[in-house]
Amino acid sequence: MTLLADLVAASNDVAATSSRSRKIAVLADLLRRLDAGEAPIAAGLLSGLPRQGRVGVGYSTIYALEQAPAREASLTIGDLDFAIVQIQRATGSGSAARRKALLVGLLGRATAAEADFVKRLFTGELRQGALTALVAEAVAKAAGVAPETARRALMMTGDLPRTAEIALSSGEEGLRAVGFEIFRPILPMLAATAETVAGAVAGFERASVEWKLDGIRIQVHRRGPEVRVFTRNLNDITHAVPATVAAALRLPLEQAVLDGEALWMGDDGPAAFQDTVAQIDRQASPEGITTFFFDLLHVDGEDLLDVPLEERARRLAEIAPELEVPRLLTSDPAEGERILDEALGAGHEGVVVKDAASPYAAGRRGKAWRKVKPVRTYDLVVLGAEWGHGRRQGWLSNLHLGARDPATGGFVMVGKTFKGMTDELLDWQTRELLERETGRRGIAVLVRPELVVEVALDGVQSSTRYPGGVALRFARVKRYRPDKSPEEADTIDDLRALLSTR
Repeated sequence: MTLLADLVAASNDVAATSSRSRKIAVLADLLRRLDAGEAPIAAGLLSGLPRQGRVGVGYSTIYALEQAPAREASLTIGDLDFAIVQIQRATGSGSAARRKALLVGLLGRATAAEADFVKRLFTGELRQGALTALVAEAVAKAAGVAPETARRALMMTGDLPRTAEIALSSGEEGLRAVGFEIFRPILPMLAATAETVAGAVAGFERASVEWKLDGIRIQVHRRGPEVRVFTRNLNDITHAVPATVAAALRLPLEQAVLDGEALWMGDDGPAAFQDTVAQIDRQASPEGITTFFFDLLHVDGEDLLDVPLEERARRLAEIAPELEVPRLLTSDPAEGERILDEALGAGHEGVVVKDAASPYAAGRRGKAWRKVKPVRTYDLVVLGAEWGHGRRQGWLSNLHLGARDPATGGFVMVGKTFKGMTDELLDWQTRELLERETGRRGIAVLVRPELVVEVALDGVQSSTRYPGGVALRFARVKRYRPDKSPEEADTIDDLRALLSTR
């Protein structure tokens, strides 16, 4: 049995380096040393998502526990796995007390480093630079198999612990035996970011320029009269999208797997993402949600994952022309720009430019798909920051951002971000913020609202969490603006106006 301390040490080593090859080497070395039953457990833990899925313990719950750490390591990887099972099973009447007792018992056996790891794992804050794709490469290295073989098996299973188990027990042969199964969702292909449509189109011999919709990513599986709909996280939402089920049943085929978006379309155009989510959470009526497809992965017994996109698009257009997302196959950057203008004019986010010759490489944010969205930047004021974890330990990292409120002359918090910062910026930022410290609240340092930072964002959404009624979407730091005073920062009204532009 392997001590949890060994896994935590590997996690800390990974967090301490920016070298991808070094991260993979550290994880692979750990995986090789584990017992057969521990490897799938460890793979999930290292990626930040246990094999059981989200644990369901809130930040305030676990961080409120005052428990002295153990002096010596005794917990095993299996002990943590068992504890997660017990915590998830604690439901119903009296479950809060049972969960608390289980957490106290677990943390009481943990050293300080182990307790920190467990708390961040349970609250989804294990940002150590070891995402699923990287752990999959470490699994491949540990098993002595080709990384692309492991990636393909992971794509097919959608299950990192299961993929690790197969790789380390059955090797290349076992991984290659993993095939496509209807009603077992696969990881979706993802898009990287490009600055311009022209640059993205020019990067391919021939490109598919498609409208980018801000809906719920869906993967639809159909066999005869049965349909199931999965999200990008492979959750089954069939019951909540009857319109999508009905659309799939109208297609002239026996079985298929399609990739697309479910989007709530109002009278004045597409709804905001959160409004689509709200409709689906209420199990929207068939008239409420519109279904769009942009890829065909399987049809009537034939897998199309390795077929070029241009051919997949042609076959999709044959079977579902009324459901296909608007697209243009072109080599002309100017034509790509025209499609972008059309998408924006219709109220959508932008476009995705795809290599027409590319296969479907699920689970990867590679260069074959590139999303292009107009970048909005706003000058906001830093109201505070939270101490970082892992390789950001000792730096103030997660910024609390505020917009100016003309009505009061103060600032209204509109979101947080820890993205877009170099080590040099983090170092400078920490010194500058500590000089402006006014108080502390948990892991947050509150500061005088003096520093203006330029932030790029994809938009805003309505929010009851912040007093201004809006929250930033995908905010990242572009640069600090020492040339601007807080009185020159953008206002809460500027951000609220974005809600009406959708």
